[in-house]
Amino acid sequence: MSILTEARLIVVKVGSALLVDPRTSAVDAAWLTAFAADAARLTRRGQRLVIVSSGAVALGRGRLGLTRRALTLADKQAAAAAGQSLLMRAWEEAFDQVGLRAAQVLLTLDDTEVRRRFLSARATLERLLALGAVPVVNENDTVATEELRYGDNDRLAARVAQMAGADLLVLLSDIDGLYTADPRRDASARRLERVVDITPAIEAMAGGANPDLGVGSGGMATKLIAARIAAAAGCATLVTLGRRASPLQAVEDGEAATLFEPHSTPAAAYKAWIAGTLAPLGVLTVDDGAARALAGGKSLLAAGVAAVEGRFGKGDAVLVRDPSGREIGRGLARYDVADARRIVGMRSHAIEALLGYAADPMIHADDLALAPERVTKG
Repeated sequence: MSILTEARLIVVKVGSALLVDPRTSAVDAAWLTAFAADAARLTRRGQRLVIVSSGAVALGRGRLGLTRRALTLADKQAAAAAGQSLLMRAWEEAFDQVGLRAAQVLLTLDDTEVRRRFLSARATLERLLALGAVPVVNENDTVATEELRYGDNDRLAARVAQMAGADLLVLLSDIDGLYTADPRRDASARRLERVVDITPAIEAMAGGANPDLGVGSGGMATKLIAARIAAAAGCATLVTLGRRASPLQAVEDGEAATLFEPHSTPAAAYKAWIAGTLAPLGVLTVDDGAARALAGGKSLLAAGVAAVEGRFGKGDAVLVRDPSGREIGRGLARYDVADARRIVGMRSHAIEALLGYAADPMIHADDLALAPERVTKG
């Protein structure tokens, strides 16, 4: 499938049912080794990769001897604590064999729902990718509560795809795509090649999790939720069978999958969210030179800011106005209001001397949604 060869940044979700053998509660090393080689093939052709990996609880329950099927929240947290190191060791060993460097990233719900933490987590992912590492993301189940958790890693993977600006989310499943009915129970069920919109009729096709696997918490219904989140972020979603040695190569070679199409591009979706969803908590007034630079796609530097108003923190939305008071756009501040006022009009080297750390723009170009009339046509 061409989307796998064309995608710039791919998030792949790997579930417990693929990684952990339920009979032994150990990592399926043969599958993981083959998948690592599959992943390395993508990175060699210049694509960037993020893995969202389940498996900590499944591995930890075996280590701690938690053999009963239903676990309490405290049991799950303890199992996650015991199993996360096993999970990362497995990824590190598999990736080491193919020349990839794994980097652990543990997220909680607040890391994708609170803007300041979202920006911090996004910056970490961006830096890891720039350094050539492959982030391996999991929910921090050791501290997550039932009320404050993603609930399954399909949804986490969609939020990570949104955070990272991915253009493709791959959900490796126990089934090779979305069918009109559960093919395990209905022999006449037909697989869909593409889904443009997730309508109520599409939702009705999703069944529950596979009860025969014994691990994992997701199912096709959660994959549809993830695909909807990803589509709104401008990211396509591919659902395919994970239980084969090289599932990404298999899809490229023509094996079955279902593609959920995005509604826009990741960058456009992100800027639409900034422009239309967030309530501004402050105002930055810029000089004429900065206004021209912003229209040309540049970041807003402190040197071009003339005044700061409002009460905002790092990551909050602010209005940007030109000297006449007309709105240029809206963006996410890289400083809180106190520091923003301290560095108004200053050059980057002076900011570093004053604050004690390397200067960021007031608003990075990636975090700025310009009013349509201010965008320079290229």
